[in-house]
Amino acid sequence: MFVDEATIKAKAGDGGNGCVSFRREKYVPRGGPDGGDGGHGGSIVFIADPNKNTLLDFAGKHHWTAPRGEHGQGKKMYGKAGDDLVVHVPLGTVVHDLDKSVTLADLSTIGQRVVICKSGKGGRGNWHFKNSVNQTPRFAEPGTIGEERNLKLELKLIADVAIVGKPNAGKSTLLSVISAARPKVAAYPFTTLEPQLGIAELDMERRVIFADIPGLIEDAHLGAGLGHAFLRHIERCRVVVHLVEVLPEDESDPFYNYKVIRNELEQFSPDLAAKPEIVIVNKLDLLGDDTTLADDLVAKLKPRKVLVMSGATKKGVAEMLTAVWELLNPRMD
Repeated sequence: MFVDEATIKAKAGDGGNGCVSFRREKYVPRGGPDGGDGGHGGSIVFIADPNKNTLLDFAGKHHWTAPRGEHGQGKKMYGKAGDDLVVHVPLGTVVHDLDKSVTLADLSTIGQRVVICKSGKGGRGNWHFKNSVNQTPRFAEPGTIGEERNLKLELKLIADVAIVGKPNAGKSTLLSVISAARPKVAAYPFTTLEPQLGIAELDMERRVIFADIPGLIEDAHLGAGLGHAFLRHIERCRVVVHLVEVLPEDESDPFYNYKVIRNELEQFSPDLAAKPEIVIVNKLDLLGDDTTLADDLVAKLKPRKVLVMSGATKKGVAEMLTAVWELLNPRMD
């Protein structure tokens, strides 16, 4: 199951209390204070793990609590510190504090480690407070409280290229052709119900990560269709590949379909809409030998960068991958 949002409560461990104790040994008169310090609690630490790809671990567990530190004991014995609670999250997880409305962390680097909730400190035992005036202090410090936060976790997939387009534009077919990914491919809209990642290998040294986003429709920003639920997954992408079906089954205008998707991107995020774009006039195989419709559509889409392609026959796929690579890696002359 693909889960890309979760709300949890995280609580770091409290510190242990300091101990009030006095030395009691045979033949040792007037034994002084010897209460030990309490141990520190455990912190809650998030680590970006490339082997995880969903927030499913948080779907059924809403309370995450680190162990507290043990109390101090006599003979200046320190309480045992609580172990940190280390939580592995998918690469691309963004952590928000719901109560303060701030972003705490964006775990976008493999192995990135962030302390989300700091532990409480152990209190000092009474022997720390002995002085010339008070030889027998009968008090110790309590441990401090560990941090507690209400968190919202949001997963944003990390990919170089986002594939967008209306339902049935051929996005899943393209991803299955250029990578080892096996998304569901069928001749009806909304075949893809969750984002899919695939790695395209141009050669041994050139690799590009593509993200296939479930199809958008008009008024998606108002909740139509699947809405904007998955568009955050392409906010990190550097290039947008926009697939336009040359001969839509519903007989709609391909150029109008293109403008609809562009409007939805702009409604969601102007920054996303401003990313470099390659427009792909797809399903060229449906036209046979007469490419007039494709030529007319390309003319309307100019001066945008436009390529023609057939995902089913793989015609133009290599050219598309080369164009994407060059856009991601511009030559420095």
